[in-house]
This record gives sequence, structure tokens and C-alpha cells, in this order.
Amino acid sequence: MAGPSVHPIEAPPMTATENANANANAMPRHSLKDTQGMPGTLGGFILRSLQFSFALISLSVMASTSDFPSVTAFRYLVAAVSLQCLWSLSLAIADVYAILVKRGFRNSRVSSLFSIGDGITSTLTFSAACASAGITVLIGNDLNDCSQNHCSRFETATAMAFMSWFAASPSFILNFWTLASK
Repeated sequence: MAGPSVHPIEAPPMTATENANANANAMPRHSLKDTQGMPGTLGGFILRSLQFSFALISLSVMASTSDFPSVTAFRYLVAAVSLQCLWSLSLAIADVYAILVKRGFRNSRVSSLFSIGDGITSTLTFSAACASAGITVLIGNDLNDCSQNHCSRFETATAMAFMSWFAASPSFILNFWTLASK
């Protein structure tokens, strides 16, 4: 339960010149601790949008192939990037809200939730991309079986999953840094 740390006091009304001086010297709502890329900043929203876009492309490309369910690593990739899509979209919406109301996420519980969620989703996405890359190399290079499979689609989906992980890594690092610095 949080209450205000500063309680309002009775003060005489300000004159027009005092009010103009107070508005000119007003501090912005975001402090220097709000590094771009952290939750509630424009940089954080851009990172979330990139995560969502790359994961959605990976999911769409992999789901458009008819034979992805036959390989466990490809099913794992679809599950991991689906989770990444949902997580990134929900946090992008939270970032938009924080930007619109000009407030950052300062609550340690929220920071820990973001950090743990980013850690889990980025680890799942990375491991699924690595597993899919291994199977793609096996099918394409070792078995020379690309004529019967969708190797280019598998490679595209795997590359987009790696790009989603690459965009998720700064979010995790910044959230973890925020949590560790409190």
C-alpha cells in the first residue's frame, strides 16, 4: 500500500508573475534515472514494438508452412514466439499508457515482474531459435533435403526469432539493472 510522501499544505495563491516563473522552471515528469529503453519510455516502447514485430513475422512465416508440426524444434519455436508476441504486445500497451500519462514504472514489484518476464521470454525465444537453426542446418546442409522442405521459410522464421531475441535483450538488461539498483 502506497501513500503520498508529501502532503499538501495551505499556501497563499501565487501571483501571475510567480506562476509564470514556476511554470518556466518546472521539472519534467521523467527523471534522469529513466534511461531510454526502460519501461515507460519511448525507447522502451520502440524495443517492445520491435520484439513484437519480429516475433510476429517469425510466427507467421513458420505457421505458413505445412510441415512445421513434424519437427519438435519448430513447434517449440512457434510456442516461444507466440509467448514473446503476447508479452511484448502487453508491455508495449503498458508503455504507451505510461508515456501518455507521463509516468515511469518505479514500483519494485512491477520492475521485478518485467525483469522476470523479460528473462523468461528472451531465454525461451533464444533457445527455440537455436534449436530451429540446428534443425534447419541439418535439413539443408547435412541431409540436402531442401527440395522437399521449406528451408528458406524455416531460415527466415529462425532469423526473425533471433532478431526478436536481439531486441528483447536490452529490455531484459535494463529491467534487471533497474531492479538491481533499487
